[in-house]
Amino acid sequence: MQATAINMIDMVGIGPFVVIPLVIAKVNSPLFLWAWIFGAVSSLVDGMIWSELGAAYPRAGGSYNFLKEAYGKKGGPLMSFLFTWQTCLQAPLVVASGAIGFSQYFSYLVPLTDMERRMVSGIVVVLVVLLLYRNIKTIGKISLFLWSGVIITIGWIIISGLTWHRQVDYSFLPGGKNDTLFSWAFAAVLGQASVSTVYSYLGYYNVCHLGGEIKNPQKNIPRSIFISIFCIAFLYLIMNYSIVRVVPWQDAMKSHFVVSTFMEKIYGTRAASVATMLVLWIAFASLFAVVLGYSRVPYAAAADGHFFPLFAKLHPTRNFPYISLLFLGGIGFVFSLLFKLEHAIKAILAMRILVQFIAQSVGVVLLRRRLGKAASPYKMWLYPLPVILSVFFWLFVLFSTGRLALYGLILSGAGIVIYFLTEARKSKDRGLL
Repeated sequence: MQATAINMIDMVGIGPFVVIPLVIAKVNSPLFLWAWIFGAVSSLVDGMIWSELGAAYPRAGGSYNFLKEAYGKKGGPLMSFLFTWQTCLQAPLVVASGAIGFSQYFSYLVPLTDMERRMVSGIVVVLVVLLLYRNIKTIGKISLFLWSGVIITIGWIIISGLTWHRQVDYSFLPGGKNDTLFSWAFAAVLGQASVSTVYSYLGYYNVCHLGGEIKNPQKNIPRSIFISIFCIAFLYLIMNYSIVRVVPWQDAMKSHFVVSTFMEKIYGTRAASVATMLVLWIAFASLFAVVLGYSRVPYAAAADGHFFPLFAKLHPTRNFPYISLLFLGGIGFVFSLLFKLEHAIKAILAMRILVQFIAQSVGVVLLRRRLGKAASPYKMWLYPLPVILSVFFWLFVLFSTGRLALYGLILSGAGIVIYFLTEARKSKDRGLL
């Protein structure tokens, strides 16, 4: 239950509430719901890969361990270093995007200037780090408490939208008639919109970063991943449908706080303020889960001797990786002051797709060839079809990020150079000894 709660609060966060207008604007038609369906399918396929790897290697650090094991003694150290390298920039971007979304909705309650919104974003990051400065047992209980806010908020939105009386246009539902549905032009638009929906689904694997702290991980990791994906996909689709029943999609795509607008139209400004505060609760809960999971990655790599030793330090009395937590929180604080939301979302995916998602998909194949089916307690369905589909989906999303895909390649290239320079220095030091 706690593992699933951590996944779900990471997945929901501020994501869907701030990207719904972005998705509708990108598609600019009643067919925007297809972008959310694409995000759900790609998450389910990729979730099979995470489940197989997470059940086989339930350790702190998640992808760091998966890549190290999959690529063996020759390629493993390089791939795991690259993942840790990009995490040190990508994870703070995830934190910043959540904090920026928080300040965007907060401005519905208190009108803010651009500088004031940036200050609110930074303060939120600081509060999350302070709350996480403790051991995992207390954190599990806090996660369940925050998760309840996620369910209450989405449930209220869905029930309100479904019970509101209005003539509904069903053309945006699957099966709606539209001549452009299967055209290349629509595929290009869908790809751009799916960058935002995929971002909103990210987090179904967060439990893998805490593998060493999960009870019965061989069963609970796959279970928590699939339960999270199915539940959140269902909630997202119904929530989108509920919102556009009340706020026409032409108006929704222009709103900076669409949920607040939605509630105001049904119940008035007081209820809209309450709903906004619940959205802020969700945003804070998501940041809590994100920073918790990612803070274990540099620690795991450093403890294994494949990253800077400073990150391997544990708190002397509370036994958690406090250096890693403070570092990621500090960079996230800076990014929250500098980035705009849409640019942060695209940068997050551009940095992660090659080194993490696609590399892990290939890694499952390498492990199967080397160790056979016995490599993992969990075996994905219809292997190798999920691997092929996952690689295709991620390449499609990477291409849709535009020129930021190039920046992701540059970041990976810089990591490779730093890795070999570091290894050369180690070899030189050993020679001197």
